[in-house]
Amino acid sequence: MSVMLTKFESKSNRVKGLAFHPTQPLLAAALHNGSVQLWNYRMGVLVDRFEEHEGPVRGVAIHPSRALLVTGGDDYKIKVWDLKPQSRRCLFTLHGHLDYVRTVQFHHEMPWILSASDDQTIRIWNSTSRHCVAILTGHSHYVMSAQFHPKDDLIVSTSMDQTVRVWDISGLRKNTPNNGPNNFETFDTFSTVKYVLEGHDRGVNWASFHPTLPLIVSAADDRTIKIWRMSETRAWEVDSCRGHFNSVSSAIFHPKHELIVSCAEDKTVRVWDLAKRTAIQTFRRENDRFWILAAHPNLNLFAAGHDGGLIVFKLERERPAFTVHGDMLYYIRDKYVRTYDFNSGSDIGLLSVRKFGSPYVPPRTVSYNPAERAVVVTISSDNGLFELSSLPTQSNGEVKDSSADGKRGSAHSAIFVARNRFAVLNKTSQLIEVRDLSNSVVKTIKPPAQTNEIFYGGTACLILSSTTTVVLYDIQQQKTIAELNSPPVKYVVWNADGSLVALMSKHTITIANKNFSQNSLIHETIRIKSGAWDDTGVFIYSTLNHIKYCLPQGDHGVICTLDNPVYLTRVKGKTAHCLDRSARPRTITFDPTEYRFKLALLRNNYDEMLHIIRTSTLLGQSIIAYLQQKGFPEIALHFVQDKNTRFDLAIECGNLDVALETARAIDRPECWDRLAQQALKQGNHKIVEKAYQQTKNFDRLSFLYLATGSTEKLSKMQKIADARGNPMSRFHNALYAGDVLGRITVLREVGLHPLAYLTAKTNGLEEEAAEILEAAGLTEADVDDVPAFGKCTLQTPPVVTPTSNLNWPSISMGESFFDRALANGHLDGDSDIPHINGNGLDSGAGASTALDEWAKDEEPDVEEDGWELDAEAEDDEEKDVDEEFEDALEEEDLGAGAAPGVSENELWVRNSPFAAEHVAAGSFDTAMQLLNRQLGVVNFALLKPSFLSIYRSSHVYVSPIASLPPLQLHIRRNPEETSPGRVLPVAARTLSSIRTELSEGYRFVSGNKLSEAQATFRSVLLALLLMVVSSDNEAKEWRDTVTAAREYLLGVSIELERRRIAQAEPDNIRRNLELAAYFTHCQLQPQHMQIALRSAIGVFAKANNHATAAKLARRLLDLNPDPKIVAQARQRIAAGDRNPRNTVEVSYDEFTEFEICAATYTPIYKGSPSVRCPYTDAAFLPEFKGKLDPLIELTEIGATASGLPAPR
Repeated sequence: MSVMLTKFESKSNRVKGLAFHPTQPLLAAALHNGSVQLWNYRMGVLVDRFEEHEGPVRGVAIHPSRALLVTGGDDYKIKVWDLKPQSRRCLFTLHGHLDYVRTVQFHHEMPWILSASDDQTIRIWNSTSRHCVAILTGHSHYVMSAQFHPKDDLIVSTSMDQTVRVWDISGLRKNTPNNGPNNFETFDTFSTVKYVLEGHDRGVNWASFHPTLPLIVSAADDRTIKIWRMSETRAWEVDSCRGHFNSVSSAIFHPKHELIVSCAEDKTVRVWDLAKRTAIQTFRRENDRFWILAAHPNLNLFAAGHDGGLIVFKLERERPAFTVHGDMLYYIRDKYVRTYDFNSGSDIGLLSVRKFGSPYVPPRTVSYNPAERAVVVTISSDNGLFELSSLPTQSNGEVKDSSADGKRGSAHSAIFVARNRFAVLNKTSQLIEVRDLSNSVVKTIKPPAQTNEIFYGGTACLILSSTTTVVLYDIQQQKTIAELNSPPVKYVVWNADGSLVALMSKHTITIANKNFSQNSLIHETIRIKSGAWDDTGVFIYSTLNHIKYCLPQGDHGVICTLDNPVYLTRVKGKTAHCLDRSARPRTITFDPTEYRFKLALLRNNYDEMLHIIRTSTLLGQSIIAYLQQKGFPEIALHFVQDKNTRFDLAIECGNLDVALETARAIDRPECWDRLAQQALKQGNHKIVEKAYQQTKNFDRLSFLYLATGSTEKLSKMQKIADARGNPMSRFHNALYAGDVLGRITVLREVGLHPLAYLTAKTNGLEEEAAEILEAAGLTEADVDDVPAFGKCTLQTPPVVTPTSNLNWPSISMGESFFDRALANGHLDGDSDIPHINGNGLDSGAGASTALDEWAKDEEPDVEEDGWELDAEAEDDEEKDVDEEFEDALEEEDLGAGAAPGVSENELWVRNSPFAAEHVAAGSFDTAMQLLNRQLGVVNFALLKPSFLSIYRSSHVYVSPIASLPPLQLHIRRNPEETSPGRVLPVAARTLSSIRTELSEGYRFVSGNKLSEAQATFRSVLLALLLMVVSSDNEAKEWRDTVTAAREYLLGVSIELERRRIAQAEPDNIRRNLELAAYFTHCQLQPQHMQIALRSAIGVFAKANNHATAAKLARRLLDLNPDPKIVAQARQRIAAGDRNPRNTVEVSYDEFTEFEICAATYTPIYKGSPSVRCPYTDAAFLPEFKGKLDPLIELTEIGATASGLPAPR
């Protein structure tokens, strides 16, 4: 039997009584310290505590159908409690027992409460009248327990008098007495002792009825458990179960299986075979004695109370073994392998596995092989077994037994890995055996880590689960492909095309791609039970009480609530197929709208989003908050009707039209202030003016008029300031308007005569200056010590072009997809949704000025004054407007509902997967995304000059007329192309031009200009990032050029580091020698390799490392150098032969193949772990994973990248 599965455990004082709630996940525990705890064992939280008893509480029970709890304790009291969450309190107390109350219980039908007490009596109470209706006397010692029969009018009781008594209370049901509570004479006539069971040698602690059979089980201090059978006339002992080493506290029948569960003071819980009377499982605690057992009335759950708290456990796993292939579900129910067709609903039994493993343990896993129509089944009994069996091709009346031709063996896990191979894990020996269909071992593998479970990991691969990691392992090459840190993985689910995998642990789900690049991690507080991928690529998973979804980037949420856990097998559309805990297929219908909307948003699928908005009621604060959080307030704007929320969203996405409309409706100063700030950021000073006017912010309004050159309005502000009588405002307005006399007047009025005098003097107003002196009672002689100032040069800036009617220029990003759909009525109509490329919203869609027609009753009144359409009201001067301006107005009028065509830049972005062409189109964001996805680039600061250069090179600006803005012309690579789906920008850099730059780097190396060479090679690699290849040959040349530039950059960097060390750390000879040797292992051209080798020979010879110098000289001879160099090399070889030793030991083994870490400049020998740059393929030590590549300072080391796209 497998180890019991602990589902919940609490630590508390000694637990003497336990009771499960029949429908909710609640467990009541009576404690020895006088408290009663109410636990939610599914969530693991303490729900409530009842503390009115004085002294230990020994009995507790929950009513089978009403929200009532009854407790009994050492204070001789029985208390009935209300369990409803809003009113948990003691309803009443029953008095009558004269000693400790041991057990209490509700009757399943009648309003009766049964209690057993140390006063040697059993009492039955009417919970409605709150009176004692019967007292059962007959025991001669403490009554330890009493229980109603689940169906009949019987009670079983146990006592320290060593007897078990069965009482008949049928008379009580017929003749409930009407006497008062204290009239004892009538009680005995309604209940009689039916049987007295004698056989225990010591006091009996517990007895309980079998739920369906006429059996009783009793537990006693004589360390035995006895089974008794009843008939109509007598009862007798059937057998005893011996094995406990101390007093047995409790024993109960398993509600569904032929088992007995017992607990004792020997600190064990034991499970017994009812037929064989033998112990089949023992669960032991170190220090805690067990006192009480309880079984859930409906679920496969038990609870046991001990000295240190309680545990809730199962005897067996309830998760059915199943696997899915195509439209078929293969699963095991009642030890039969069955197949269920998702489409037709047919459910057929194919194979019996009843003789496989222990009869009490269900199979654990099943793996299906469609090629051979075979299954391999595992079971956890006998330390793990597997059985390989073939399924019949067609089902006839008789089901085949697997023992007929099944092949068995010992293993903890077994799965198919190929059409004729399956892998088994022996957990004890830590070996993975690959077997063929004849069960012969083909290959044995030692896993790289302590492995607890194996799962299918793709073709010829396994997923190995350990306690802290999960490993993707190639069983052909016997090497680790990838590794993730994760809690122990219990289940693995692949999506339909094998591109994504969900790794499910107890409380976490890791979504990874097939190479184990971690995409997202989800954590749940309650247990995760199962999961399945739906047909849109969303992972749907179930917990104990919910079905939830997980999007690829990690967003997750609740789909629906479950009453009982289910195990998802397949999700399609709105239907989730699952197995319940009895392994019966069922379906659950749910609403996938929320997660499909979020997925469409994630994938920029606006057609789908519009369809969902049009056909569903996807509203609520949660979806609005989600759209805001993800940076799509302009979409959220279409959901909202609340004015305050609409205003907030309009400000957030910069939609000034909607913001102005809602600000007028709200009309609060703080709204106008926020609108003014946003409008000022966008340069829409007309809206700023309206906002300042609404809040009467005169000072800012004056400054705005100054900035826009509105001299007429500025003069009006002077009059307003005069009317307000605010000297500072008057002074500012006079200053802005250039009104010197106005400034002097204000200064004189406020008594600042010196400033007024100086203002008049410096502006040449001698008469006013004299008046000021006279008014102050002074003469010119009194102020002759005032220094003379030159004439004031402060003048009002002249208005060259009036901008009072023109907003500041802004780049028009076009309307968003949603705005166009709304404006054209597609949202509410049934017309076809226009096709839009899936790359989604323009980045500037938030600045759209389209009206929101989501709710017709909120459509604002159009202000025709803004369009200047009332021609008759215009002055004659305004009627003589140029024809072009009239045409422009007419064109603007006609184009109100038209959508602009697709720009050339957008065509370039659509037509090309190359980052360079996205840069040429000005779509820097998508270019950076492509570079990150294709080549792992993360540092884009170095690419800014290249981006700008490519963009400028792809456009030409022509100014045909000086008064018009220049025309932008897009330079195409293929100007003869007419199809919009094939136009592409001109290639700014070609491979030949970059190779020319690479040759310049070679010349720098030859000329010993290594710093210049390093900069050149970096520039080459940077330019190659933004290359477009048009053929396979060109792609190969591109990769060769990248490799060459990388090798030279690495070699030059090593040599520069060596020279730095030689100068800064002359004593560090060892590192100097190592770097010189490593330089010779870079893949250089022969002439440059000769330079590297000669340099290294000189360094090693100078350090008296003659042996290595001779080896390097032999490598030099292999390059066929000049005769002079050959003679020098031979001299060095001769010196090495004479003195074959090295004075300085270095970390350099030329006989073992190695690569050089581009960060530390140290060797990475073959077979050692390493990570690589996704662009240059440079090697690095594993600790540099996730860091910026120091060689080119562009990419993230070890990042997953798809590489350069296929040539177009």
